Amino acid sequence: MADKVFILDTSLRDGEQSPGVAFNQNDKLEIATSLEKMGVDYIEAGFPGSSPGDLEAVKAVASVVKGSSIAGLARAVPADIDACWEAVQGAVHPRIHVFLSSSDIHLMHQLEKDKEQVLQMARTMVARAAGYTSDVEFSPMDATRSDREFVYRMLTECIDAGATTVNIPDTVGYAIPEEFEQFIKGIQENVPNIHKARISVHCHNDLGLAVSNSLAAVTAGARQVEVCVNGIGERAGNAALEEVVMALHTRPDFFNVPTTINTREITRASRLVSDLTGMVVQPNKAIVGSNAFRHQSGVHQHGVLKMRETYEIIDAVEIGLERGSVLVLNKNSGRAGLKARLEELGYELTEEELSRIFLAFKDLADKKGEIDDRDLEALVSEKMRTENEVYRLELVQVSAGNHAVATATVRLVSPDGNIVDDAATGTGPVDAVYQAINRIVAVPNVLTEFSVKAVTEGIDAIGEVTIRIESEGRSYVGRGGDTDIIVASARAYMNALNRLLTTKGSRAPVAVETTP
Repeated sequence: MADKVFILDTSLRDGEQSPGVAFNQNDKLEIATSLEKMGVDYIEAGFPGSSPGDLEAVKAVASVVKGSSIAGLARAVPADIDACWEAVQGAVHPRIHVFLSSSDIHLMHQLEKDKEQVLQMARTMVARAAGYTSDVEFSPMDATRSDREFVYRMLTECIDAGATTVNIPDTVGYAIPEEFEQFIKGIQENVPNIHKARISVHCHNDLGLAVSNSLAAVTAGARQVEVCVNGIGERAGNAALEEVVMALHTRPDFFNVPTTINTREITRASRLVSDLTGMVVQPNKAIVGSNAFRHQSGVHQHGVLKMRETYEIIDAVEIGLERGSVLVLNKNSGRAGLKARLEELGYELTEEELSRIFLAFKDLADKKGEIDDRDLEALVSEKMRTENEVYRLELVQVSAGNHAVATATVRLVSPDGNIVDDAATGTGPVDAVYQAINRIVAVPNVLTEFSVKAVTEGIDAIGEVTIRIESEGRSYVGRGGDTDIIVASARAYMNALNRLLTTKGSRAPVAVETTP
């Protein structure tokens, strides 16, 4: 392909900087594999110099993912460059991404250095990275609030030192599309060796302009865009992968430059990232929001029924949603019907996974009657979350009322296979359940967030609970679903606790076995 826009996804690095988000190694591998399947050109897998754990996680991604280039972020200091190379060197296509502030406000108040000292740091550290790999990216942080002439000089010297991609970050979301477009053009006109490097952009969404600025840069000649799935990231987030990609895909008449992204993987990746971060996608979110392809107005419905294009500029199938005929599933349906519908929804399950989901499906169908696609997706999500359990929830029983003390009995299967029962009281049924679980698992933690939503409509809807707990300064997200909201709450708590135990690489003390 003669000309294209390269997509660098930084969900695993900048996305992880979203307040309250912390990926473990398994999370990063799962998201990276999804991005690879989508055809993302570069995956920025983390910040190896920030912690030994992140170094190992980036190293794991680099060893598994073969279809995308793997990048690590590094400050312009020797230890970061060396750690980054240690993490990414196992990748088929490794990249070191070096960043250093360029704005006067950062130089004065953060780096406490003058411009000549900063230029020396940039040149030296880019050269150090280039000694490890031929693929080096350099970013002048806070470029859009920097003196333009200083940025031009910094880019020129870093390209001479070995940078093959120069990235222009709108670090605090300050730019306006028209001026950002002119900035990119100015780089092409004032950086004499720019022909030796690809221009990239990394835009934040503080003014809601991240995608607009990114697309304006593409029209000016930028050929790499840095994005996050669902637009997650620091503060108000980053340019959303799905919005940038689908804008280029939907308007080739205007941009005339494609990506090589498999857009049919967008929905799957969006749901995965939402699940692992605990950050719910707003219903009216462009491309991946639940309302993006739903029509309530009678006029709209009439038009869409006659011809989809009357009110839809994107075919939902293009982003991985199913719009064809739908199998009606109920308690009389068999494994074959369930398997066929799950395959139509894009789930490729082993026989063992299908058996687990089929049992849950039958149980739900007895309670609910007809099962729709969102029910199935909730079932799959719930069952897949239990694959790496440390403790397994077997039973929840609650007694509560407005004139009674809430009391809960729970039964867990412990790491060594013992069945452990315990009971507790609480301020309400959910609190009682959590107190009983804590008596068995015995891992200190604090519940910091608790939210409930209905996945489907009706009195028999599946309720999904999302919680966040903190332990030793780290946050862990848990999710659980059931038609009984107390059971869903218990499953969410166990999901979070199991994440905590898995991340710590330890097992909680096993309680003494009691008689069921």
